[in-house]
Formats: sequence, C-alpha cells, structure tokens
Amino acid sequence: MIEQVSLAIDGGAVMIQYRDKHLPREERGREARALATLCHERDVPLIINDDIELAATCGAAGVHLGQDDAPVSRARRRLGQRAIIGVSCYNQMERARTAAGTDASYVAFGRFFPSKTKPGALQAQPALLKQARREIRLPIVAIGGITPENGAELVHAGADLLAVIHGVFGQTDIRAAAQAYAALFDASRETAPLNNHL
Repeated sequence: MIEQVSLAIDGGAVMIQYRDKHLPREERGREARALATLCHERDVPLIINDDIELAATCGAAGVHLGQDDAPVSRARRRLGQRAIIGVSCYNQMERARTAAGTDASYVAFGRFFPSKTKPGALQAQPALLKQARREIRLPIVAIGGITPENGAELVHAGADLLAVIHGVFGQTDIRAAAQAYAALFDASRETAPLNNHL
C-alpha cells in the first residue's frame, strides 16, 4: 500500500484519504500511521475517512465526515484549527451550505458516475458543482466513478479536486494513472485558474 500511494503522489496526487471499514482497529492504526509518515515526508495531507480518533492518534492532517459521522464541531475540537475537515454532501446543496457555516475545510459531492466503490450512492449532476462554486467559498471535491475521460467535465464545472480509487489504484501503472488526472487540472488552469486550492 505504501508503495502504491507513493506512486500516486509521484503522479500528482495532492491529497490522500485512508478509507478502510473492515480491518481490525489495531491494523487500521498501523496502516494509518505508516501512511501519515509517508505523506508527511512527501508534504501531502493525509485525511482519515470517518474516524476522528484515528486521525488524531496517527498524525493525519484531518478527517472526512459523512452524513452519519460526528459533526464538524466535534472534529474541530479534537483535531484543532489547522486540521483539514471535509464533509460529504452527496447531491445536497443545503448540506454544503451548512458545512460552509460550521468551519469545514472542504465539501465533497457525488457520486457523479457509476461507482465500483459505492454503487448505490446518490446521483449528483455537474450543475451542482457550478451552483456550489457560485454559493460557497470552500474547495469542492467531486467523487464517484471519475475517469480521465469524464473528469474534465467536473473540473470545468467547478471541482477543485477529484476523489478517485479504482481509476488510480486499480490500474497497472499507478503513477501514469495519477498523471492523467493531474493533467485535467493543468489543462483547466491554462484556460481559467481555479478559485480555491487546499
């Protein structure tokens, strides 16, 4: 896993999220600490999915919270003002507005395309990214079934970051796969600079 993540960073990944809902807690802790060490060395933030306490104890840069997780305020109290705290907003603009008003660091929408990781997730439309870009002043993440072929539409609509699992880690050449996503942002910056960055 460490080697694979390192290759993704080599290819242009600017943030790593650790997401594992099945391993025993002790093993998850070992993996998270190893990733935190790597990400610190590479100057790339590590975000822990769902687990505030694991984020605090492994040295991660922050946590990503879903609808059924603790509120942003609790994560902020535990992790501090410098922590990166992301919020899943699915296809709900109102949830993004609330997150923006409760000290979140970024909001995430999706899924936008059929996803192997979350096949039953709520469907979001690219127009939602455009609306979010107009209404909130936080970085915007797009999630779900994103490929180098369909990702450009989301970047153009307002996504600052693309969250990808299979599109990078399911590929034979992880570095090249990450480079293909990074190139979408390079192309976008040539025409219209992004408004927000983490």
